[in-house]
Amino acid sequence: MIKIISNKPIVIFIMGPTASGKTKVAISLRNYLPVDIVSVDSGLIYKDLNIGTAKPTEKELLKAPHKLINIKNSEENYSVGEFKEHALTAISDIVHHNRIPLLVGGTMLYYKVLLEGLALLPSANMELRNHLLKEVKIIGEIALHKKLKKIDPISANRIHPNDLQRVIRALEVFLISGKTLSALIKKSTYNFPYRVIQFSLIPRNMFLLYDNIELRFREMLDLGFEKEVECLFNRKNLNINSCSINRIGYYQMWKFLSGDLSYREMIEQSIRATRHLAKHQMTWLKKWNNIHYVYNDSVSLSVNRILNIFKKFKSNMII
Repeated sequence: MIKIISNKPIVIFIMGPTASGKTKVAISLRNYLPVDIVSVDSGLIYKDLNIGTAKPTEKELLKAPHKLINIKNSEENYSVGEFKEHALTAISDIVHHNRIPLLVGGTMLYYKVLLEGLALLPSANMELRNHLLKEVKIIGEIALHKKLKKIDPISANRIHPNDLQRVIRALEVFLISGKTLSALIKKSTYNFPYRVIQFSLIPRNMFLLYDNIELRFREMLDLGFEKEVECLFNRKNLNINSCSINRIGYYQMWKFLSGDLSYREMIEQSIRATRHLAKHQMTWLKKWNNIHYVYNDSVSLSVNRILNIFKKFKSNMII
C-alpha cells in the first residue's frame, strides 16, 4: 500500500448505469457521512421532467437535497461547459461548509469534463446547425450518428445516437475547426482541484438490470408519464428536437403523441433504447481509471462496501 500526502478536499463520485440504484445509495450514505449531493444527470436539470427522468421524489429531496436539479426550464439548452461551471461552484460551496461533495448520476460525459476539463471550442454556428437539423430529417438520427463515427469515432462512442444535440455539436465543431471534438478536448491542461474517490454501482448480471429497466419504465407509465409528456407536447415553445425532449422515453412518447409510433412501439423502443444506454454506460465504466466497482446487491450492502473503502481512502491509502 502506498501513502498519498494531500491537503486537497475529498470529493466522492457514485456512477453507474441507469436503473442501478445510485440515488437510493447516495441518500442512504447521508446517514453515515457528512455529504451533500450534487446531481450529475442531464435530465434532472429540467423543472418539468420528473417521472421520465426518475427524479427523486419530493420526500427524498426533503431528506437529501440535490444540487443541480430543477435549474433549467424545459425550453432551455444546457451545455457540458455550463455543467462544469455549475458543478465546480456547488462543490466549492459544499467544501466551504466543511462537508463532502457527493456527485451522483449516470451522465458520463459530465464526469469526464469535470475531471479533465473542456478545451476552447468554436462558438455555435446557427446556420450550420440548421443545415444539420435539415439533414437529420432526411437521413435520420442513426445515419447522422454514423456520419460522426466516420469523422470522430471516439466522440461517437461516447454520444448516444438519440442525443441529437451532442451529435450535431460534435459535427459542428469538426466542420468549423477541421479538428475533432475528441482531439480538442484531449488538449485541455485543466486539473480538477480535489482528491476524488470514484465508485460505480454495477449489476452482477446485466439481464437483471435489463429487467429492472423494463419494470421501471412500466412503473413510470403507471405514474402518469404519458400525461407528463402530453403537457410538454402542448407547449408551443418545445418540439422533438428540443434539448429536454430529445432524450430516451420523452423522445419516444413524443413520437407516440405525434402519431408516428403506436403505444406498443413507444414502450418497446423506450425500453430498448434504455437498455442500449445502460450497455453504453457500462462500456465507459469498464475503461474508467481509478474506480472502485461495487456490486449493488442491496442498498445496505452497497453502502457498507462504499464506507469500508472510503475509510481506507481517508487514511491516505491506495487500495
